[in-house]
Formats: sequence, structure tokens, C-alpha cells
Amino acid sequence: MGWFWADTKPTVAIAPHPIPKGAASPPPGCPMHNSISASPPPKARLPDAASIPAGACPYVPPDTPTPASQPPSTSTASPQTAAPSSGGLFNLLNNMPFLANTRDSAHQTQALPLDRETSTIPKSDGSLWEYPSPQQMYNAMLRKGYTDTDVSAVESMVSVHNYLNEGAWAEIVEWERRFSRGLATGWQNCKRGEEGTVFSAMTGVQWADKEVAEPKLVRFTGRPGELTPKAQMMQILAKAWPAKYASEPPFDRHDWFVRRCDKEGACKELRYVIDYYEGPPEPTGEPVFYLDVRPAVDGPVQAAERALRWGGDVWYRASGGSAREAERQQEEAQSALKIVEEQTQRRRM
Repeated sequence: MGWFWADTKPTVAIAPHPIPKGAASPPPGCPMHNSISASPPPKARLPDAASIPAGACPYVPPDTPTPASQPPSTSTASPQTAAPSSGGLFNLLNNMPFLANTRDSAHQTQALPLDRETSTIPKSDGSLWEYPSPQQMYNAMLRKGYTDTDVSAVESMVSVHNYLNEGAWAEIVEWERRFSRGLATGWQNCKRGEEGTVFSAMTGVQWADKEVAEPKLVRFTGRPGELTPKAQMMQILAKAWPAKYASEPPFDRHDWFVRRCDKEGACKELRYVIDYYEGPPEPTGEPVFYLDVRPAVDGPVQAAERALRWGGDVWYRASGGSAREAERQQEEAQSALKIVEEQTQRRRM
């Protein structure tokens, strides 16, 4: 779980819980620590006129084949990543048609950059995923029927879009740091709660484990019209206890398929679900987004991972773990000070 800031309020739904300000804790039930907060990139502005299309996919593969209705070009796609569709070629890595990176619409009133930013997210072949260019984002919005999109806002929308998805990957990497070596090691990483763990999304996406291969994003899909079971449960709770759980559903949902390998080199594919929420804006007007990122319960192992992380944090806090940790650190500091004093006295002798 993480939360992120933009600069002005976009037209998207409100989060199911108030977003914490300052050093406050995340929303109830969110398995996230306090340190995941960051300033947005300089271009992270979403004017009110901007509109975020439902289900806009976070990435587009580097190769952009020409749709079937146009003459072929030198850019091609392999049979593994492209398939025919009614509108042209269909990208099997994100379940969407390939997006043109050309300025062809009469609705467009100004030129948009064609350059694409490289993400920090590795693909299955070891290369990095690329984000759509502002032009591709605009073309995708036109294709979805958003012909009144403010062209001047598109670059800022792409910046926020990229920023949120970088945050989503950082959260996935955190889950993988905890559990890529198995449930037993995962419990050791989780039993001291979110406060006591050495892992954090703020650690970044650099993979430090030399014995286990880093996770890779194999493919993904947007499912904005389908609420996850957790999001459905939050809506039920909102109806039963509106004072505590008053909410709107997430404004978007993605399913990301990640390759996890163990230290023996055996790999498997896991599905992560991501709910995108918006929280109440900051007093200065900046909107606050937060992401609920967790493994999908597609089997007993993923269910156990979620239970261990949630249960470890609940037990740590309920049993006074924070107080014990503070006491332990104080004892260690006193022991270290005593050793220094003894060494100082020996030198004087």
C-alpha cells in the first residue's frame, strides 16, 4: 500500500478511507508503513480540465506495429506479443491494441512529444518497460471517446501516470523482498510488523539479493470495471458503517503478472492486484492518491503471504511491539556506551 501526491485535484473518485497527513498511519487494514511518501515529479500536475480515461494501460511495448488497416512498416511484433483485432494489432502483453505514436487527429490543437520515458520495471527478457509518450496517451484517450481532452494537460497526466506506476512496482518489489525465499523467511521478515521491518517501498526497486533473481513484470491488464473482492468488501462496509468507511470505489484497477524465482532458479508467475484510490486533497489543494497493492489470492501460498504480513503487523502492534523495540534499542545503546566507557578507562590505565 502506498500513497502519492499530485499538484491539483483530478476528476477521479475519493478513497475509501481518509488519507493520512504528515506522519500519520495509513488507512485501516493497509499493510503499509509510514515511510512511503514522496514528492511528485515537477510535471505532476493534473488541471481540472484533464480527464483520466478508465482503464488506461500503464505501459506500451517499445515496438509499435502499424495497424492492419495501414500499410506495413519496418516496425514489427513477434507472434508472442501481437494478435489481430478488429481495430488492428492487439498487444498480448497488456490486452490492448497497439497505440500509434503519430499526430493524426483533427481534434489535436498542439503538438505533443513523441519521446517515451523508460521505466525502472524489468521485463521478462531483462529489458525495461517503456511508458507511453504524451502523443500515445492522447491517441489512446481519443480512441476511448475522450475527444474533449485538454491537450495541454496530457504531458502532466503522463507524468502522474508514470509516477503512480513506479510506486506500484516499488510496492510489488517490497512484497517480493519479503516472500521470494519462502513463507518461513517471509514470516521472519513480517513478525516485527511494518514498523520493525527492514524492508520498505522507500528502499527503492534495486534488488540486493544476490542469490535470488529479481522479479520481472511479464504482462499486465487493466480491469477498471471489475472491483476486486477487497474493494467490494469495502463498499459493503461503507454501507453498513458509513461514518467509518464512507467511500467511493477505486477509480482504476490493474492486474500485474510477475515472475518470481527462488534461489534454486525455479520460477513461477504470480498475479498482483492494484486498486487505485484518491484521497481527500491536501490543505494546499494537491490531491492524494494511494495504491492498495497485494498478491491476488490465486492459491494457498498467496493467501498465506497476505495473512502473514497482515497478522504480523497486527500482532506486533497489539502485543506492544513498538514499546519492546524502543526498550531493546535503549538497552543496546546503553550496552554500547558501557563498552566505550570501559575501553576508555583501560586506555587511561
